[in-house]
Amino acid sequence: MIEYPEIDRYASLDSPMHRFDPRAKIIAFLFLIFSIVIIPELKIVIIGLFFAIFLLILSRIPLSFVLGHLKWVALFVLSLYVMLAFTFPGKEIAKFYFLSITAEGLYTGSLITLRAFSAVILIFPMIGTMRFDTMIKALDKLKVPNILVQMLMFTYRYIFVFMDEFQRIGTAMRSRGFKLRTTLYALRTIGKAMGMLFVRSYERAERVYRAMHSRGYTGNPKTLVEFEIRRRDYILAVSIIGFAVSLHIISFFLP
Repeated sequence: MIEYPEIDRYASLDSPMHRFDPRAKIIAFLFLIFSIVIIPELKIVIIGLFFAIFLLILSRIPLSFVLGHLKWVALFVLSLYVMLAFTFPGKEIAKFYFLSITAEGLYTGSLITLRAFSAVILIFPMIGTMRFDTMIKALDKLKVPNILVQMLMFTYRYIFVFMDEFQRIGTAMRSRGFKLRTTLYALRTIGKAMGMLFVRSYERAERVYRAMHSRGYTGNPKTLVEFEIRRRDYILAVSIIGFAVSLHIISFFLP
């Protein structure tokens, strides 16, 4: 059974992050994310990481759900960390045969790794605390180009459809005795299955387009949610943005 990547699985919980106005939340969190990923000092990035964890705890999203998604990020980021440790030029602190670890490589790898984890952790309290359709409407209200909003909306919507389609194709192949192996025949069969998936995707896209066009779709997302920004939303947004700015102020005065 395929596990669907529902990013808004816990949007129905109740927390300060869930009650945060979506428009203000997107602006404040994006400002904080970009602020952390450009910080040049490791000590300041660690502070940003702890603040990201604090906001995650405040959102009440289960840690198991977050860790289940972070493991794929960790696989990529830690691989990059190891590569930088062995390839970045600088002062050698250890050596394994013909490979050497440099202090500068460890520092740069740690900096990039913690930046990445901080940014990914902040994604959860930002978009995991509101329904996906609410986020789409918030992006539209923030004047994000309509074509980008629609691409995001349809991409997320049809991920599940294509996963179901691929699961049905896989079930049909297995029922006919197909086994996944590293043989030329198996690779050829998988290639044909992927080609069939693309063909079905194209045909489905044509049908969906005609159906939406016949129903008067204008490209503007419509939901029953009405946004109302309150004083607490301003306070929370200013607090998050103020913290992001303070990180750079502290970094500026560090020796």
